[in-house]
Amino acid sequence: MTVLEQIHKKIIVSCQALEEEPLHDPYIMGKMALAAKIGGAKGIRANTVTDIQAIKKEVDLPIIGIIKKDYPGSNVYITSTLQEVDALVEEGVDIIAMDATKQQRPNGQSFNEFFSEVRLKYPDQLFMADVSTIEEALAAEQAGMDIAAPTLAGYTPYSVGTVPLELLKEMTDKLSIPVIAEGNFDTPNKAQLALEAGAHCVVVGSAITRPQLITETFAKAIEKIEKGQVI
Repeated sequence: MTVLEQIHKKIIVSCQALEEEPLHDPYIMGKMALAAKIGGAKGIRANTVTDIQAIKKEVDLPIIGIIKKDYPGSNVYITSTLQEVDALVEEGVDIIAMDATKQQRPNGQSFNEFFSEVRLKYPDQLFMADVSTIEEALAAEQAGMDIAAPTLAGYTPYSVGTVPLELLKEMTDKLSIPVIAEGNFDTPNKAQLALEAGAHCVVVGSAITRPQLITETFAKAIEKIEKGQVI
């Protein structure tokens, strides 16, 4: 069974914690992945080689690997350069996800210039395009990406206000490669709607693995009651 077959119509849990977050620790991410597997996840999305190594010790699920790194002068921070791709390939992740937006990359390259080098070096690796618009999704498919996802919808300056589910529907309608639902599919209902819209599978992150954000939603709801506001 191929990786894409293993995750078809399933849930993938994104187990990530940035440096400034309380759960930033490879051991914790490993246990988070194990909890996700017990709950029914059939894949994991993870950031950094150290986290991926810790996760592999806990679960044997397919992994979508990324490396987030800020570079001066560029808004692209998800698997931005060949250095990050090399590290993820060496670690042996099943799928490598990367920013496939039209924003300029750290070395001044366009996405097409960058990915042409990547594909030439790694012809057999599965690559996933994190995009913010339908134009970027179509360009990613044309460039040779294997999978696309509306991960960055609303996160680029020119996509503010984009509804991920609506972009997903357009992507499944116009692309021939698998489209993974990722990017604020943060309720079971949204996950169901994504699959009904033709998503290959659904990635859920913060709604499961960032307790500080989950707590905040409850705290804000309680504050409204305290202020006498109608929910």
